[in-house]
Amino acid sequence: MADLLGRDAVRLGERAGSRDDAIRRCGDVLVEIGAVDPVYVDAMLAREQSISTYIGEGVAIPHGTLNSKESVKRDALAVLSFPDGVDWDGNDVRVCVAIAAAGDGHVDILAQLATVLMDPDAAARLRSSTSVDEVIEILTEDTQ
Repeated sequence: MADLLGRDAVRLGERAGSRDDAIRRCGDVLVEIGAVDPVYVDAMLAREQSISTYIGEGVAIPHGTLNSKESVKRDALAVLSFPDGVDWDGNDVRVCVAIAAAGDGHVDILAQLATVLMDPDAAARLRSSTSVDEVIEILTEDTQ
């Protein structure tokens, strides 16, 4: 997973007024790093309308729909922290790990992320991290 997450895709100290604002911000970062076309952001919002991407431990993993694969230029992750939290349908989200994956790559990425993010200690470290290097370390230490 280390090859999917670059320093330029980690944004700490973000703010969002709503779940949809947080998803848009995540999508914008994926666009900024050249991983997706702008239309992918709409697909991320559509995915959230059909099923929540909140996975627990203050973490959500927004990603596009199956029909959005053609707007993915390369597989990538973006990590955004929201220290003040975002109301995610009644859940308090502090970290979003946005996924862009062509083909079936998202299944493997989701499985690897779940291993890390469902660990309460790793999730707590991720929520409280103030260092880009630490975020990358947390998300890649068990998946290399």
